[in-house]
Amino acid sequence: MTLTPVRTPLHSGWTVRAAHGPAPEHLDGRQIPATVPGVVHTDLLSAGLIPDPYLDDNESLLSWIGLVDWTYETTFEWRADGHARHDLVFEGLDTVATVRLNGHTVLSAANQHRSYRVDVRGALLDGANRLEVAFRSPVRHADALSQELGPRPRPYPTPFEAIRKSACSFGWDWGIATATSGIWRPVALESWSVARISEVRVAADRAESGGRLSARVLVERADAADTAPLTLDVDVVGQSVSAEVAGDSTDVVIDVPDAEPWWPIGYGQQALYTASFALSDAEGERDRAERRVGFRSVRWDTETDADGTPFTLVVNDQPVYVKGVNWIPDDALFTRVDRARYERRLRQAAAANLNLVRVWGGGMYESEDFYELCDELGLLTWQDFLFACAAYPEEEPIRSEVEAEAREQIVRLAAHPSLVLLTGNNENLWGYEDWGWKQMLDGRTWGAYYYYELFPQLVDELAAHVPYSPGSPFSPGGQHPNAEPHGTMHLWEHWNRQDYLAYRDHEPRFVAEFGWQGPPAWSTMTRSISDEPLTPESPGMIVHQKAAEGNVKLTRGLLPHFRVPTDTDTWHWAMQLNQAHAVGFALEHFRSLAPHNSGAVVWQLNDCWPVTSWAAIDGDERLKPLWHALKRAFAPRVATIQPREAGLSVVLGNDTGAPWADDLVIRRVRFDGTVLAEQAVQVTASARGGAGVVIAPDVATAQDAAGELIVASTGDARAFWYFAEPRDSRLPAADVAVETVAVDGGTEVRVTANSLVRDLSLLPDKVDPDAYTEDGLITLLPGETATLLVRHTEPIDTAALASPRVLRTANELVVR
Repeated sequence: MTLTPVRTPLHSGWTVRAAHGPAPEHLDGRQIPATVPGVVHTDLLSAGLIPDPYLDDNESLLSWIGLVDWTYETTFEWRADGHARHDLVFEGLDTVATVRLNGHTVLSAANQHRSYRVDVRGALLDGANRLEVAFRSPVRHADALSQELGPRPRPYPTPFEAIRKSACSFGWDWGIATATSGIWRPVALESWSVARISEVRVAADRAESGGRLSARVLVERADAADTAPLTLDVDVVGQSVSAEVAGDSTDVVIDVPDAEPWWPIGYGQQALYTASFALSDAEGERDRAERRVGFRSVRWDTETDADGTPFTLVVNDQPVYVKGVNWIPDDALFTRVDRARYERRLRQAAAANLNLVRVWGGGMYESEDFYELCDELGLLTWQDFLFACAAYPEEEPIRSEVEAEAREQIVRLAAHPSLVLLTGNNENLWGYEDWGWKQMLDGRTWGAYYYYELFPQLVDELAAHVPYSPGSPFSPGGQHPNAEPHGTMHLWEHWNRQDYLAYRDHEPRFVAEFGWQGPPAWSTMTRSISDEPLTPESPGMIVHQKAAEGNVKLTRGLLPHFRVPTDTDTWHWAMQLNQAHAVGFALEHFRSLAPHNSGAVVWQLNDCWPVTSWAAIDGDERLKPLWHALKRAFAPRVATIQPREAGLSVVLGNDTGAPWADDLVIRRVRFDGTVLAEQAVQVTASARGGAGVVIAPDVATAQDAAGELIVASTGDARAFWYFAEPRDSRLPAADVAVETVAVDGGTEVRVTANSLVRDLSLLPDKVDPDAYTEDGLITLLPGETATLLVRHTEPIDTAALASPRVLRTANELVVR
């Protein structure tokens, strides 16, 4: 009889206690029920022993948690079952841990970003077994190792570069400092005999007919001296092959003529197939593994041209304009993010017309759920190796941990068709050149070995089909890493120092980061901050604003366009709207430069707690006006009005597979709707291309800049051009008629404009915290009507949806 592998989850019966450090006296000797997977914060919360760290200034009240050593303990029953091997498998430990089984130290771990497997057959007892995981304070460990390895430049006090743990766990300019500890991913006892599949390296590529699956499968034998023959059977899309495993690995290649290609969202279907791998010996099957694959080709075009060096994504030989966002951990208490939450967030991304998500290097390698959902939705993924904004030591013990995590994550992620880029780091190449690091390092290592040697070698060895870039930003030809004509670029001077109109001064080939801040949704802000009065500068608001001089930059960025409101409610709307305007303005400009510009990745999609930040979706999962700006700027077909050398022009962008032929009508109108000049032309934008039309001088030239605008319309898109900033215009008070109608899933709000209404938006969470709308930032000329669907599950006060606090426009920010 063949013994099949047995996996026994070890998730029950856990307790956690404060073992050493500045824990409150009421925790002395206390065994607290613990959830595994989990972290100590969630256990303390569940036991009612700490307040919610996300509220008010509880962050500082709970900073002691990261200074404490915590010990997790459980017991489990085990009986000998005839298997030769028994492995204790931790899929994730956060972070510095000593594992003891029945008093025997079986593992010392110091890396959140990898898994651990240890043979414990010599430590198991027949009957009850005691398992202990003792975590050292991550803050104290990082401090100690930083002293040992030498200080290095970084943006924040805690030396996160000295510990292989999510950098933002120690706080960021949008993130709370939690310094978590815990068994943060599943743990199990795995029992097996003879051999197991230890690794599957998969590449699923397009072929002339269908696809081709290539795989290298590694095996581990229970007895390393065993050389008995093994057989690997592989099956995918009805095609099968068998291979002998002579040593510890075998290679297989299968042609799959019936495979359909996998395409990004907006370009075709996401065809996915299961590839199965069965390992057998003469007695029968010993192990089995599966990988879900999609057949596609991917490359980045970096062939130099007359303008510099492009960075153009090509999937299945089709150039793809990247409409992207940066992703940070969706909760600072990482284990609270489950598959359902990932799906909500990624569907919000897809609904905003995005096609790429960049997983930023200061966060984590997300769980399989994240990448599987991206595969299903057609959302491309760009994964940074986990290095961000700091100089990293290349010495032991960091060096070998970096290699171990990189090997594991490259193999794990490379099977996903959504993965189109691995990147060595975030901003470290730039930092080394421009941020004074060379002097501060004084000859110490800073990570170059990882980015230029180790990672490209490992990618070539383990997943040669996955493109790699040493960093972001990066210039492929060796120029300055943030050089505008070459490769990828990060644009942060505008938020930090300039008006957003200066985005038009740049013509980057690819923008991998840029953004603008805005506060979270009103209900998110008021749930998390209990200040009375609540003002932009009240204590809780400052705690929930992590950016250096964040409120100063918000104000400086608003003033060229709107005056600063005196009440908090209107201040909140003004800052949210200005965030949407800034990012939307930049995206329209970048997209109008295509194909010279081949994509933009906005900072950032999501938040990890309630905070004023660059996110489009706040920490309570609510959409901000920025989300609507992304949806509009990244629509399949867009029209914008841009200044060009030949004159003010309408620029069409067509991100569909069919030509866009339409009548284009361009009018200069007064704010009261009177048409002053008109131009009509027929225009065609090629598939995945664009077109431009120079506006006639009589249409492009204002007679009264403060009271006129240009409107350019096609059947699919509309663009506006204002001759004056809102604060300098005569934008009238919004005069609207509102009608509400109950429909399935919510309420339709029909708004008819009796005046020019700019950026009509609803903030329905002020009426019902769970209500939302995917319609917003709508501009109406006098006589026009817009219908916005407010989604809600419980009855709602529909009259309140028309109240001035909920129905918002740019108009009220101008009228005095």
